[in-house]
Amino acid sequence: MRVISCYTRFHAPSSICLSVFRRQHPQTRSFCCLRHENCSLSTNQMEQPDLVANTVIDNPRALTDKINLIRDAGPSKFQVIADFDATLTKYRVNGLRGQTSHGLLQQGNADYDAKRQALYDHYHPMEISPVIPIEEKTKLMEEWWSKTHDLLIEGGLTYDAIKKSVANSSIAFREGVTELFGFLEKLEIPVLIFSAGLADVIEEVLRQNLHRTFKNVKIVSNRMVFDDDGRLVSFKGKLIHVLNKNEHALDMAAPLHDQLGADIGEEEEGNAYVKQRTNVLLLGDHLGDLRMSDGLSYETRICIGFLNDNIEKSLESYRKEFDLVYINDAPMRGALELVSQLFSTEAS
Repeated sequence: MRVISCYTRFHAPSSICLSVFRRQHPQTRSFCCLRHENCSLSTNQMEQPDLVANTVIDNPRALTDKINLIRDAGPSKFQVIADFDATLTKYRVNGLRGQTSHGLLQQGNADYDAKRQALYDHYHPMEISPVIPIEEKTKLMEEWWSKTHDLLIEGGLTYDAIKKSVANSSIAFREGVTELFGFLEKLEIPVLIFSAGLADVIEEVLRQNLHRTFKNVKIVSNRMVFDDDGRLVSFKGKLIHVLNKNEHALDMAAPLHDQLGADIGEEEEGNAYVKQRTNVLLLGDHLGDLRMSDGLSYETRICIGFLNDNIEKSLESYRKEFDLVYINDAPMRGALELVSQLFSTEAS
């Protein structure tokens, strides 16, 4: 499939410039823009032709309506929910497949690294299988995650090993992530990073790659407990795996790691504070990430999908489920532009 870009500026007050993909017939596709007679590009957008060319929208009018509803409600009703791997981070780094927060971890014990890889080889086909019932798959994922966590403890994982693993990894954030977090922080808009991985690893990736902390960012993931020697001894909270990483997991997650330097108050108050924000921007790279807002009674949700691979095969399903799709490992600048048009920091 060839994606042909046509540019449009949303009707005032929104001015975000996006390409539009519209389905007209099961066997034919046309590419056009909303209000074509008014097509125009801002100077900043003209400097980003690759981003515009890699943006796909199925229903621009519906997206415009959502933008207006969220803008009218204001930033106090808004939150961002984001997946981590291949969403906030790049899918490819230096032309090669980038590592994930789980994949980069080296325990410093080759035998245990091999055992964790063997678990991956056994369970991952079950994770992606379309024929295993969800109830059975959930039990399998709990089994996989529990065995992996046990191996991390038995193998003597240390916090120093986490820091070395991150320093030696090929993981990098998309361009614009730092600016997006900073913009949202100014408006006191919470960012929930949902991950079935390891919170301590994600925090170290944030620390080493972004070189600063954000008080509005909360990681909902599996959190480790280390002894005085920095050796892993247990995990906090209940197990969070790929099939339950959603807002239900807020009540399962352990508090934010002290080393990140963030302070959002008491955990119960913080969770209630987030659940009162019923307008959502959801960022993900898999269709399953759309479930991250399960457990939240949201009013308006804008979903951005990052389609990094198998574009020809997957674009049809992505454009139906996500309000806006970025293809070819696009940067985060489009999401930044979207939220900057929803709210102005001058009003904060």
